[in-house]
Amino acid sequence: MNSRDRSPRVSNTFYEGTPSRLSEQVKWCFLHKVGPGSLPVQPSGTGPRGNSAPIRREYVAAISPHAGLVYSGPIAAHGYLRLSSEPQPDIAVIIGPNHTGYGAGVSVWGGGGWITPLGRLDVDGGVANDIAASGAAEIDEDAHLGEHSVEVQLPFLQFIYGNGIKIVPICMMLQDYDTSKDLGIAVADALKGRDAVVIASTDFSHYVPYAEAYRNDSVVSEAILRMDPRGVERAVVGGGISMCGPGPVMAAMTAAISMGAGSCERLCYATSGDTSGDKSSVVGYGSFVMRRPPVQK
Repeated sequence: MNSRDRSPRVSNTFYEGTPSRLSEQVKWCFLHKVGPGSLPVQPSGTGPRGNSAPIRREYVAAISPHAGLVYSGPIAAHGYLRLSSEPQPDIAVIIGPNHTGYGAGVSVWGGGGWITPLGRLDVDGGVANDIAASGAAEIDEDAHLGEHSVEVQLPFLQFIYGNGIKIVPICMMLQDYDTSKDLGIAVADALKGRDAVVIASTDFSHYVPYAEAYRNDSVVSEAILRMDPRGVERAVVGGGISMCGPGPVMAAMTAAISMGAGSCERLCYATSGDTSGDKSSVVGYGSFVMRRPPVQK
């Protein structure tokens, strides 16, 4: 393992720590009563299904939660099931919030690989460096070392695609609209001509009463469904909503629009109360996908 490989930080806490137990846990997420109720067609695939000809990808971006899998995993599974309906992309850019306060304002991991119990995913250093060269982010590892928001997405990517997909991990401490817009444009520019998806990692309201989470998060959800990044900021700031990743969501939306997405679909919204049964103080989770118009035949 070279010095730029990142070992898992939240295995055995946010998710199971052995390959067999983690695979079973991810399956449990798909089959949970709050989950989509079915498994991906090829959950252990290691590459694109079908022929290797380039495709026009319909789903170019997703929004996915990042709590412990026992809480948010069934909601996240909705998005990954939808992504699995198309062949494996070459690259997944994963943008999460910075919970630790370490590192640059916007940090991109520049090379090497990230490891989970399911294996190692290579970082696409070329795309990472193109994003950094735009000035929208810095090559920086400190922000990622203790951060979980990107890492929790990886077992799902590995489950549906195997370890052949490359990743670009990005961590945002600065999450205002202008920073997010600049990052989204930089991501889209770096991905031009590449077969890629962008994943925004976020939870919604934190530790509020059950009904309040549904009420407040619906306002943010409506802005997301309108494909209105600035509206997300207005909803979060104006409503005092304790969403941890509005920046990643705004950046992913901006990138998706630049990549040709014209609509957003909410696949699932639920809370930790729906998955754990404790509705006294909950965290909200949402799964969304952004899509290009389908090709007219």
